[in-house]
Amino acid sequence: MARQPQDLLYLLTRAERLAVRRVQSVLDEFDCSVEAWRVLDLLSDGQGHNMTALADHAFLPAPSLTKLVDQLVDQNWVYRRVDPTDRRRVLAHLTPRGMQRWQLLSREVRAGWGDLEQSLPGEELDQLLVRLAEALEGRGATAPGGVTPGRAERGVGRAR
Repeated sequence: MARQPQDLLYLLTRAERLAVRRVQSVLDEFDCSVEAWRVLDLLSDGQGHNMTALADHAFLPAPSLTKLVDQLVDQNWVYRRVDPTDRRRVLAHLTPRGMQRWQLLSREVRAGWGDLEQSLPGEELDQLLVRLAEALEGRGATAPGGVTPGRAERGVGRAR
């Protein structure tokens, strides 16, 4: 196992790029980017999210996210509404068409991910990655079972 920070960083970067390449190869068939898929994924919970949360989840800077959300609105997958609790903010939501699109994309991504899940212990890997992300964020507290609620547990292939 890599113990040097540069070795760990290399392995994580390599794994992330290979994983994104695998997911993007599925999404290419539907003319969808990984970032758009991430936005649709977060919005699929039906709660509506502000632009900051979407930018964090999609790993995009604010201007790029704004352009992406504009495209998703143009495709009738997303709509914006003023946040009823803070009228200065805007919340994004999935349209019914956007929910159908997200369901299709998620089904296809899970299918494309299936052979990988067979070769890796899914639950153990998820918990390890959550613990690693928390350690890198400077947090160490986890819920029972080693999972902390929030963004870290939103992963590829999660069931709905």
